Amino acid sequence: MVLLRDGADGVEVYLLERRSTMAFAAGMFVFPGGSVDDRDADVAIGWAGPGAEEWASRFGCDAKLARALVCAAVRETFEESGVLLAGPDADTVVADTTGSGWESDRVALLDQSLSLARLLHRRRLVLRADLLGAWAHWITPESEPRRYDTRFFVAALPPGQRTCDVSGEAQSVIWLPPATATSRVDAGHMAMMPPTYETCRELAQLESAEEVVAVAATRQIRAVLPLSAELP
Repeated sequence: MVLLRDGADGVEVYLLERRSTMAFAAGMFVFPGGSVDDRDADVAIGWAGPGAEEWASRFGCDAKLARALVCAAVRETFEESGVLLAGPDADTVVADTTGSGWESDRVALLDQSLSLARLLHRRRLVLRADLLGAWAHWITPESEPRRYDTRFFVAALPPGQRTCDVSGEAQSVIWLPPATATSRVDAGHMAMMPPTYETCRELAQLESAEEVVAVAATRQIRAVLPLSAELP
C-alpha cells in the first residue's frame, strides 16, 4: 500500500526501512504490505465502495482473489502503519486509531488471533474500498530464489489519522516526496527494490495525493515480470 499525504513540497509517500536481519529485502525501503491471509476473502467483511468484480477487472483476476487483495491491503496497512481505511458507513472514515484499544486490535490482527472481519464487525465498521486505488502489478523474476506476485495500491492518509512506527519488521519509518526518495537511491543513500523505485518515480510526476488517486482510477494494470540479465 502506497500511503500518501500532501506536504510542503507536494505529495509524500510513507516508507519503512526493513531491518537488516530480514531474510528478504533487508535494509530496503518499502511500502507497508504483506501476504494475503485466507481469511481476507471472508464475505462477512463489511464493505463499502467498488465491489470485488470491479477490482477483479482492474487486476485481471477472479473476484474472490480481488476481494482478498483489497482486504489484505487494508489489514496490512493497519498492521504496519496504524492507519485503518474503514469507517462507520460509506461516507465516513475512522478519525483516530491511536488509543490503547486500537493498538490491542492491531496486535491481535498481527498474531492472527483476530480477523479483519471480526474487527470490523465488533467495531461496527465497513471497509472503505473507495479510498483505495489500483496502481501496479509486479511479479518477481523467475531467476530469484524468493518470488512474489504483488499488487500495489494507493490511498491518501485519512483526515485525523496519523501513521505510527509500529511494524516489527521496520527499523525506521519516514515520509518523503517520491522524487527525494529516488534521488537518495540514485545517490546511494537509500536502497529500494525496482518496483518500489519505479512507483516512486511515477508518483514524482504528480502533485497531490488527490491527483494520484484520480490517476489510479484510470490506469491500465498489466503484470510486469522483469527479466534478469548479466552485464558485460
